[in-house]
Amino acid sequence: MATDHFYNVTDFLSFVSLLSKLENGAKGTLISKLYQKKYRKGELILESGTVCKRIYFVDSGLAKTFFYTDTREFIMRFFAEGDMFTVLDSFVLQQPSSYAVMALEDTLITCLNYDDLDLLCQQYHSMETFYRKLLSLASVNMMERIGGILEETAHIAYHKFLKAYGPLLQRISLADLASYIGITQVSLSRIRAMK
Repeated sequence: MATDHFYNVTDFLSFVSLLSKLENGAKGTLISKLYQKKYRKGELILESGTVCKRIYFVDSGLAKTFFYTDTREFIMRFFAEGDMFTVLDSFVLQQPSSYAVMALEDTLITCLNYDDLDLLCQQYHSMETFYRKLLSLASVNMMERIGGILEETAHIAYHKFLKAYGPLLQRISLADLASYIGITQVSLSRIRAMK
């Protein structure tokens, strides 16, 4: 298990290093704050109505961020191996989340707590840079997702999903894919039948 832990920490650190080169001391301090959690398929990683207190990095498995209305479920994003995510508004403002996060497969996640990240940002400029860039990327991704929901037809949304997340198609249910696109499974079946 020690080897797996080192491998996973390396992946988390590699992601951080893509956004900000860590100065001396920051890497070791960051490693000391990281921990892993395992989630079973169908288990909630974050429950709606609770405060998101972590940044998550998917070492293995698959998760979805979603919310319910009175009539249906809406999936905002899927996160697979190598993805780092949080529920942005809840994490930044430390207020209850409107979204839930669920493991779609048995999933192993490396976590960093809000309070630990806050201390790291105070201690190390490189961690502050990482956090700023992570927030910027998350904001851009969310704006693109919202724009897509509002502007795209279901047919275009489906083909964009295939282009961006094609390999996930074998790992998610048709119900989840339809929910992500914002259509019924019947409509999705029609789109998939078109050549």
